[in-house]
Amino acid sequence: NRLHATDVTSSSFRLTWPKLLSQETGYYSLEYAPTADPARKRTQQVSGAHTNLVLSDLAPETTYEVALIPESNVHYFPPQTTRVTTLAEEISPVQVLISESGPRSFHVSWAPVLASVASYQVLYGPLPGNSVKVLEVDGRHNSTVVEHLAPNTTYLVTVTAVYRSGKEKSLSAKACTQEGE
Repeated sequence: NRLHATDVTSSSFRLTWPKLLSQETGYYSLEYAPTADPARKRTQQVSGAHTNLVLSDLAPETTYEVALIPESNVHYFPPQTTRVTTLAEEISPVQVLISESGPRSFHVSWAPVLASVASYQVLYGPLPGNSVKVLEVDGRHNSTVVEHLAPNTTYLVTVTAVYRSGKEKSLSAKACTQEGE
């Protein structure tokens, strides 16, 4: 029955606290700052009638120190504090580009590259068909070359971002190899 956070996302969370004040008896001062950077403290005043509030425009993967200070004109209430860590931003690759297409290979690149990605998986296989091969690419890289392909063939290429949290997001594109000699 004290200050706590729910509905945590990469850029927001909801704070809920017990009803200590009313509209008539005072207001709350809410202070919050990244633990690593207390100078970036923000302060908000909240009516005494409120018992929850959503904080937004926060940085992803960041721990915030939050203090709720009841400013009562009747009683003294000690400040309530909590720590909340926002989630990692999990964006799927927004573009997959195929370039340098030859008879037996093509180049695949993607964007954006995010710190929260552990690795990328590049799946490719001829269309139509169901033989799919997988290339593992380190999360720091944003391109790879797919080789040993058949000439004059359309391939479906899917880039999957594997996040450190275990989640996966994918985006696909089609690629055509050139005719062979």
